[in-house]
Amino acid sequence: MADHVDITLWIDRRWKDAIEKHLKGETLQEHLEDVLDTLCNQLPEQEYARISCAIQSEAAAQRAKKEGARTYAAYHVTERGQEWYFKTSLGEELLAVGKKLRGYLTKGNGAAPDKFIGMFFGGQPITAKEFDALTALRMENTGKVRGVFDLNFDKREFSAVHIMDGWQTWAMRDVSAAVYHATRSQFASSDDKWRKLLDHLSGKEITSAGHLSARNFSFSDEIMMEENGKLNFYVDADFDVDAAFGTFVLTDKNDDWLNIYANYDIAEDRPCDTLELTLCKGDGSEESWSYPLNAAEKDVLLRKMDAFCMEQTGMSLREYAQQLHEEQAQTAELQL
Repeated sequence: MADHVDITLWIDRRWKDAIEKHLKGETLQEHLEDVLDTLCNQLPEQEYARISCAIQSEAAAQRAKKEGARTYAAYHVTERGQEWYFKTSLGEELLAVGKKLRGYLTKGNGAAPDKFIGMFFGGQPITAKEFDALTALRMENTGKVRGVFDLNFDKREFSAVHIMDGWQTWAMRDVSAAVYHATRSQFASSDDKWRKLLDHLSGKEITSAGHLSARNFSFSDEIMMEENGKLNFYVDADFDVDAAFGTFVLTDKNDDWLNIYANYDIAEDRPCDTLELTLCKGDGSEESWSYPLNAAEKDVLLRKMDAFCMEQTGMSLREYAQQLHEEQAQTAELQL
């Protein structure tokens, strides 16, 4: 912390006024500050450098301490065809954001802004890439990022990142109703409000594109080793794939079905950035495309891959991948 010293000089105002008349637009205080700067600059170079370095280090440490105590929440808001990414340094959690949503939807006190982003003051704009980075930090559960939220008013969906399950999505009307029940008693403790909120949201999750959660990732068949050094997992399509991927297979109007594959990159020691989708149509034709995974989706996918690998092989995903890699290397040597 800087060791500031207060230097006070007393002078008759008449002297001050007279001196300032000859300072060419400069105040006496400004002139004396310049004199101090000049005196500092006249110090021996080594002494000046030592003191400057110490002051800068103390200032940097103070900034780091202040930043370390600050928490954040990250937001992606879509409304009327427009979208915004921003973060706040208040570190809001689910209940606080839910209350803002309810206030906006119900126009509480008749003073709600025209757009939801108007419910936030001091929000700092960020990029989509920064939003994904804050999502990854949220999944690490360091406490630095208290909440990550994606509110889509055009689809009436409210999504939030849970540190264990990844994304959780509800209809906005369900979040608003849950907040009402959680906060209607002014005597309820914070813990009681949280419990009531989660109780009323339980069982109301919906599947949403861009917000796949742990419950959307289950696997069947064997883990396959691909020639490109990747492990291939077949993802069960036992959830609302139409909502997630924009298909139309959950219907009796056609005989289409969807194959979903997740890949693990052995060299990179992480899931690949996309799911690979193949739509098999009733007429025998196929259509393939990729679904990009965000930070929360990749995090829960890796956990589910690891658990499935342990269940199937008795080894962690990393151990199994290493074993297959070594076996491939040995086979290649024998073929030489």
